[in-house]
Amino acid sequence: MSHWFEKLAERRMLKARAEGKLSGLEGEGAPLPERPEAAFVDPGEAVGYRIMAEHGALPEEITLKKQVAEAKARHAAATTDDDRRRAMAELAEAEMKLAIAVEARRRFMR
Repeated sequence: MSHWFEKLAERRMLKARAEGKLSGLEGEGAPLPERPEAAFVDPGEAVGYRIMAEHGALPEEITLKKQVAEAKARHAAATTDDDRRRAMAELAEAEMKLAIAVEARRRFMR
């Protein structure tokens, strides 16, 4: 962050504290929750993921990963050749959707 931006942010936080806008907030006085996984994620993405998690929303990639895991379980549990073929088709489709979502995010983040 640039030096002038840090000073501006600090001044605004001090002003908000002096006006009482920072008191009575949820979690006031408590330590920040540990999020070790956030160390490996871009700070902007981490904030977005946290906001989504707090409101019960999941990123598309997480939903698709769950679908892949469920399709793998159905394939493993299949007893007939026909069931295995259907389960494999579902698994292939779920993996393809996941790969597309991952690639779209990577291209967007460039």
